[in-house]
Amino acid sequence: MPGRRSRNRPAKPRPRTGRGSGPLSCEEYEARRYELAAELLPRRLRNVALGLDPARRGTAEEFRLRAGRPLTAVFPEGEEELPGGAERVVQGSDLNLTLDIATQLSAYSSVETLRAGYITVPGGFRIGVCGTAVLKDREVSNIKNVSSLALRISRERKGTAEEVLGALRENGRFQSTLILSPPGGGKTTLLRDLVRLLSDGSTGMPGYRVAVADERGEIAVCYNGTPQMDVGARTDVLDACPKAAGMMMLLRAMNPQIIAADEITAPEDIKALEAAANCGVKLAATAHAEGIPDLLSRPVYRSLLSLGIFKKAVVIRMVEGKRLFTVEDVPCCG
Repeated sequence: MPGRRSRNRPAKPRPRTGRGSGPLSCEEYEARRYELAAELLPRRLRNVALGLDPARRGTAEEFRLRAGRPLTAVFPEGEEELPGGAERVVQGSDLNLTLDIATQLSAYSSVETLRAGYITVPGGFRIGVCGTAVLKDREVSNIKNVSSLALRISRERKGTAEEVLGALRENGRFQSTLILSPPGGGKTTLLRDLVRLLSDGSTGMPGYRVAVADERGEIAVCYNGTPQMDVGARTDVLDACPKAAGMMMLLRAMNPQIIAADEITAPEDIKALEAAANCGVKLAATAHAEGIPDLLSRPVYRSLLSLGIFKKAVVIRMVEGKRLFTVEDVPCCG
């Protein structure tokens, strides 16, 4: 069945977070998030990052710091070294200093998420950490000898999901939906805004109680229990808990009408989704795939589709540097 297509519209103006007053334009907001992320870097690397052409700052998605290698930024079109000569080369001390800045010299407060390979920073930023895993009872208890960092420049793009929400409803009710794209395609950003709209309510649709199983802290980006991203007024977030266990906990404890989860990957995730659907809960989730045919080529996802619990799919594709959303009906392949 042909899908419904729509181009990603610019985000609505955001409240000003820097100096001055008045709303930020979309372009100003995107660039300001880049600058705020750069403030988490040591001064020398911060200056390198701020040497990037201001016109390109709004499209950068991550900073990548690797010991002995130049500082890079990830853009939709790929990863690039930032200009700056020898000053841009990352030293081992830069990695530790970045973590000190991010945790405000209280790394112990981030030990729980560090075991999973990342830390969350006030303001909604997230840093992935690589190094030497410290094992205790055959489980990761910490990471030492840090060798690289991935600083994600997270952004809210409010309004992103508005153009697809209407196609995800039948008889005025939201239908369980999968969001699909290759890595870096914008699935989490779209899911976050969809959660916000479902929670707050929108034209012709009341607000739902939404529960988010935020295993890796990327949807709500909680810091000390407070979401750093707007996920709506009726949303409950379970942070840093494995998705399968988290969905079951939310199902039992929070009486949700919708459960949202990022990156469904394992059979236990599918069992939890099935249990929630059998209790009458609607679902919103993401998966790495180029489209439904790609899902059907993999046993885990083929078994998911065979359950018939997801009715709609939003497929995200990059077309001429812009994200194109296609809403499709999900076939039952049982």
